[in-house]
Amino acid sequence: MKHISLLLLRISLGWLLVIWGADKVFNVEHGLAVANKFYFGFLATESALQVAGVLQILIGLAVVVGFARRWVYPIQVLLNGASLLAVFKSVVDPWGWVLTGTNALFYPSLIIFAASLLLIAFREEDTWVLDKR
Repeated sequence: MKHISLLLLRISLGWLLVIWGADKVFNVEHGLAVANKFYFGFLATESALQVAGVLQILIGLAVVVGFARRWVYPIQVLLNGASLLAVFKSVVDPWGWVLTGTNALFYPSLIIFAASLLLIAFREEDTWVLDKR
């Protein structure tokens, strides 16, 4: 059960990066809107966003198959941590009782971040991977 759980966690987290990366590459207008609204305009040019999207897809695929985990897992934590910080108000106050501009649908960013840390913590336990020693 442990191997299946880690496999499903790795696939779902990695595929999320693939989806987010593909959005930057193929739905540039949406990616630009997200960059401007949540990331202070970081990478808010078409070419930079598309390059970042391709890199994010590659990182996501590496996570999915368990390749170069020593390098891609920390990158995944950074990417998911940045997303968590971008929507932190929604994690602290998901229903907007105190803070304005929050959205309960962003609360899972905390779960995604925690799951990313879990992959690092249990890296040695996850043996159904390409970079198995």
